[in-house]
Amino acid sequence: MPMTPARLPLPLAALALGLSGLACGDSADYGDPWEEVGYDVDDGWSLGGQDDEGQGGTGEGGELGELTGLVHHDFGPVTLAPFQEISNCVQWTVDNDAAVYVQAVTLNNHGYFHHSNWFAVPEHHYAGPDGFFDCEERSFEETSASVLGPVLFAQSTQSFSETQRTQDGAVIKIPRRHKVIATTHLLNVGPAEVETELAMSLELVHPSLVETQLSPMRLTYLDLDIPAQQRSRFTGACEHFGQQHSQVSPQPIVLHHALAHFHGLGESFELSAVGGELGTPNPLWPIFETLFELEGFTGDSLGKRFDPPVSLEGIEQLRFGCGFDNWRDVNVGWGIGDQEMCVMLALVEADYIPDVSVVGGTEAVGQDADGVIEFEGPCAFLALPKSPDQGPPSVDELLTPLYLPPSDEGIDPAPDCVDHDPLAEPSLEPSLSNVAAVVFQQSCAFNACHGASAQAAGLNLQAPDLHAELLDHEVLGNPGASLIEPGDPEASWLYELVSSCSPGEAMGLSASSMPLNAPVLLDDASIALVREWIAAGAPDD
Repeated sequence: MPMTPARLPLPLAALALGLSGLACGDSADYGDPWEEVGYDVDDGWSLGGQDDEGQGGTGEGGELGELTGLVHHDFGPVTLAPFQEISNCVQWTVDNDAAVYVQAVTLNNHGYFHHSNWFAVPEHHYAGPDGFFDCEERSFEETSASVLGPVLFAQSTQSFSETQRTQDGAVIKIPRRHKVIATTHLLNVGPAEVETELAMSLELVHPSLVETQLSPMRLTYLDLDIPAQQRSRFTGACEHFGQQHSQVSPQPIVLHHALAHFHGLGESFELSAVGGELGTPNPLWPIFETLFELEGFTGDSLGKRFDPPVSLEGIEQLRFGCGFDNWRDVNVGWGIGDQEMCVMLALVEADYIPDVSVVGGTEAVGQDADGVIEFEGPCAFLALPKSPDQGPPSVDELLTPLYLPPSDEGIDPAPDCVDHDPLAEPSLEPSLSNVAAVVFQQSCAFNACHGASAQAAGLNLQAPDLHAELLDHEVLGNPGASLIEPGDPEASWLYELVSSCSPGEAMGLSASSMPLNAPVLLDDASIALVREWIAAGAPDD
């Protein structure tokens, strides 16, 4: 979910001045339109409100009807050649003749999407047909897109299926005649061609349910130089965050949702603050309150919804950072592929877009009791203006039934899991090297579940002696079982995990299919490769 840094950062003062003409009340005060249409804070809608089944009531204004609805879009299949890595863009023209208010976003894919960042921009920008395209050909750049319209969603690292749902009434507004557009990073680290798909669903709510609109806030640690064969932590020290914010806006930032992003070497993320309602700082030893933290990742959603939302009013300092375990023999910097990132995207109530980054000045400041080398860098603060389209619902919108733009028919955003076809044949020679490259590396080790830096259930599928690791491994989820039973796939717990949607069910066990959190199994040819390698006696080749 990284966002590309601005190519031409604007001075803070100029950006602050640019905010004066925007709708600064869109995150706090929607009072006037409600009074005009007969809403009372104590008695509710004069139109009749909403019944227990989600229907709008009737009255002088007529029937409101359904107050929530779903819109689906299928982006179609994508084919990746062996070992192909693509950073491209994709768009969906929503064809919305009215503004829509998004309560939740669901993104599903069939794998190989390392991450993606989603925006909504006016239709005439980045002109071209829907579908996947080269970002540079349309001069698409993420920071500019975040000013043209809302930031809609960010995909967690290698997640297959996730939903970003905000507090009731806290929504993301997609203005009239906007399109959804994203940068995507796809990666096939195996020797076989693969095909994947992508689909998105938006849960929309009636404008009468809107209480506040959310804006993005980004924290990025760009100045990474992660030392080889070391554990380390990089922390952005934003010592004057509160002061810099107050120079731009008198309204406090209110934190609703946060999502961190790092790659396979990442093992932690933390966001903390001091001051304001979080506690008065001691100048000699400030006590920071942790707002958001992660330990490792498994391809699941890394996002957090704050319930209740957290006000940053009066905070003096902000700190954010990532911990890394670089088991490799070379230093690692910022980038895609085998490089690393440290980013947090938040959804906040704010009347501008805060963009905080560490672009230089990183210094080693010590080492903790566990031998983790500590690095710190100073934060640069940018205040980007919001699009003027991000205003409150109009009177006409409040009085009009829920508007739903066109939706793809028959799209199931969460595909059903289907057990492996035991008659399927592998497309490659069933050798351990091919199993490791096609299955283990890209689906089991690459997202750090069973890699060298994180060994879920004690299994390292990047071990120097992989054959011994597999045959000697003690199965934790099914004691007494063999991970690999040479010559007998049906007696091998590994084959059960990758070939069945409900592994162990026949034995009275409850286990998750692998890869973890995937909505569907691997393709039949990949599973057949595992099956036939085991059936051949699981040779070490």
